[in-house]
Amino acid sequence: MPKPGVAVVAIVLGFSTAAVAQMLTAEEQAACKDDFQKYCKGTVPGGGRIIACLNRQYAELAPPCKKVLDARKK
Repeated sequence: MPKPGVAVVAIVLGFSTAAVAQMLTAEEQAACKDDFQKYCKGTVPGGGRIIACLNRQYAELAPPCKKVLDARKK
């Protein structure tokens, strides 16, 4: 049985089907998990809101999460 914390992160970091291009892979989610918990925990998923929240906190993010966001901008 999966750990509840992992399931919550997967749901929270999920995106609407309209934003398929913005979906994060499991590896990308893992890279940004701690930053998400620290800076964007209350952000409602969908419409790119989590990515936008992380981008607003960019200067504070860990290097692996910055790499994910940088790759998404291309």
